[in-house]
Amino acid sequence: MQTSSRNAPPPISPLHFRSPKPRDGAAIWQFVQSTGQLEPNTPYCYLLLASDFSDTCLIAEQSGRLIGAVLGYHPPSEPQTAFVWQVGVLPDQRGKGVALQMLKSWLQLPANQDCKWLTATVADDNPASQALFKRLASDAGCSCEITARFTRDMFPQAHPPEPLYRVGPLPRLSTPLI
Repeated sequence: MQTSSRNAPPPISPLHFRSPKPRDGAAIWQFVQSTGQLEPNTPYCYLLLASDFSDTCLIAEQSGRLIGAVLGYHPPSEPQTAFVWQVGVLPDQRGKGVALQMLKSWLQLPANQDCKWLTATVADDNPASQALFKRLASDAGCSCEITARFTRDMFPQAHPPEPLYRVGPLPRLSTPLI
């Protein structure tokens, strides 16, 4: 019995991870708007991230479409720490493990590969990100410590607290985590 190829789902294009370039700033800003979950900042902010902080940022593309991003930096007082400022994927990509793949690839960027710690603040009302950082720690065989960082009263408007998630110490790997 033959099956019709007309009913088969189209093949899934592989994900492509890369650091952004300045021309990606506007697309990153639009992407953040499209996630419906990330707190948007000004377009100028994303232009700066895509140019001045591109070595600590990563975008995920599929068939030329931006589907995810990890935006981060190294805190000046903690050079062995890679801080995730924003991580997200488009709604149609959620639940596929894209965010975890991005974080693992992000840690392999030349600017991040020698970091001992990954940190991020995660709002109390964001269980997906909470689970993401705990899963990363589990996969890397290290701990995920959660401590107070930004309390509700520190924000100028209504905002849930954002405790600090600290993953590490990260193993030095000769092969990627993915």
